Amino acid sequence: MIRIGIIATICMTACTLVLAQDVAAPTEEVAAEEVVSTKPEKQSVKPGINDNFLDPELDVNEWVERFEVESREVYHARDEILRQINLKPGMRVADVGAGTGFYSILMSESVGENGWVYAVDISPKFVEYLADTFDQRGLENVTTVMCDDDSVCLPPGSVDAAFICDVYHHFEYPGDTMRSIHKAMTDGGRVIVIDFERIPGVSREWTIQHVRAGKQTFINEIEEAGFDLVAERKIPGLKENYYLEFRKSDATP
Repeated sequence: MIRIGIIATICMTACTLVLAQDVAAPTEEVAAEEVVSTKPEKQSVKPGINDNFLDPELDVNEWVERFEVESREVYHARDEILRQINLKPGMRVADVGAGTGFYSILMSESVGENGWVYAVDISPKFVEYLADTFDQRGLENVTTVMCDDDSVCLPPGSVDAAFICDVYHHFEYPGDTMRSIHKAMTDGGRVIVIDFERIPGVSREWTIQHVRAGKQTFINEIEEAGFDLVAERKIPGLKENYYLEFRKSDATP
């Protein structure tokens, strides 16, 4: 059984309907060249950043070897990171950019049988892998969700927390994506963001080239989407990564 889930199906159907409306042929009364769209075109902050993950030939096992290795900081420090997130039984959490799912699996144990984990990803190959993995492990409190490049595709008020680990810099439309998280979150909900320190002259060249902006830029973007920064925590084992905690603001972004 594949856990793609109703949420992903609804979201994808809605997007298909919108696309169908956008490309509808002009009526006979209006010439094609006279039709002008009034909808502003969104600008990606990092075009092509997710091309690798959208590749239909993507080999998930290669990414398992890259993601789930002790030399990767967020994998090595996973137990301490999970302790800091402080999930409680019955909570509902979104693992945004779940990838190979090792955090989703840990979270499913933390929230217990009365809680729920949404393993959200933009990659069809990762979502398929996640569904198979969760089924093989017999996890009954995890749902896979295929998201869009500008939305996590979760219902309003559906999660108490969102976890974004080494993924925020992959958001092509960070404002839209964070506002979708804001809508999906219960009042007072928390967002945990772990990402790479990008400091010219200090950070690795890979980070400078791959990560589009530094920590303060990301903080500003997330605050503009309706969240308040409440803590920056020092996690043993994290040297290239920082850990930020935000809380949903009462104000509507």
